[in-house]
Amino acid sequence: MSQLQRLVIAESQGQGSIVSLSSEQQHYLQRVLRLKKGDRFIALDGKGQTWIAILESDQATLIESLQASSELSVSITLMLALPKTGFDDVVRQVTELGVACIAPVMSDRTLLNPSGNKLDRWRRIVQEAAEQSERQIVPTILEPMPFKVALEELKADSHYICAERSSSQHLLNCEFGNSVIVAIGPEGGWTTGEIESAIAHHYQPVTLGKRILRAVTAPIAAISLIAGLVESRAESET
Repeated sequence: MSQLQRLVIAESQGQGSIVSLSSEQQHYLQRVLRLKKGDRFIALDGKGQTWIAILESDQATLIESLQASSELSVSITLMLALPKTGFDDVVRQVTELGVACIAPVMSDRTLLNPSGNKLDRWRRIVQEAAEQSERQIVPTILEPMPFKVALEELKADSHYICAERSSSQHLLNCEFGNSVIVAIGPEGGWTTGEIESAIAHHYQPVTLGKRILRAVTAPIAAISLIAGLVESRAESET
C-alpha cells in the first residue's frame, strides 16, 4: 500500500467507519494531492491503527484495516538539549528513523528558550514526517523541561547519556530493554555536573565514536545506531 497517500486522523473525527475531514485535510487531499471522490488513501490514528479509506468529499469511509507494521520493537525516547538552530530538522529526521518520543530539555549550556508556537510547529513536523515515512505511530513530543526534571520524570528500561571525549562504552555495543532513553547534549556538550547527575539517576555514559559530532548530528547518529541494532537483532532471531 506504499503507493497510497497517508493521512493522520484524530479519534474525535471518527464515528464508526465514517471520518469527518477538517477543511485543512480536505484541501490537502483534494487540492494538494489531487484526489477525487472515490479515490483511496491510507488513514492512521497515530497510535498504531491503520486503514484504507475512500474519499467522499468532506468525509471519508474506512473500508479495510491494515496489519503491516514498520515500527521498531523497542520504544526509543530522545532526550535532546535544545540546540541553537536546526531542531526542526532533527525532529523530522528522528521521526523518520523510528523514535517514539522526543523530550526537549534545557541544560546548563542551552541558549534557546522556545515559545509555545514552536511546540505546535514541532508537533506538525512530527505528524508530517510520520505520514511521509509510512509509520503507524506518531511520536510524542513533550513540552521543553529542565534537564534535572527530565532525569526525574522520564522512565525506561535502559538509560544512556552520550558524552563526547570519553572512554565510555560505544553505544553500538549496548543492550536495550523494551524501552530506552538516550540523552544528547547541546553545543559544547553536557557539563561535568550534568553527567554526574545523570549517572546518579542510572544513566550509563556512552560514546558515539572518536569524532566530535555537532549537536544536530549526534541525535541522528544515536537513533540510527539503536534502530539499526534493534532491527538487525530482530532479524537474526527469526
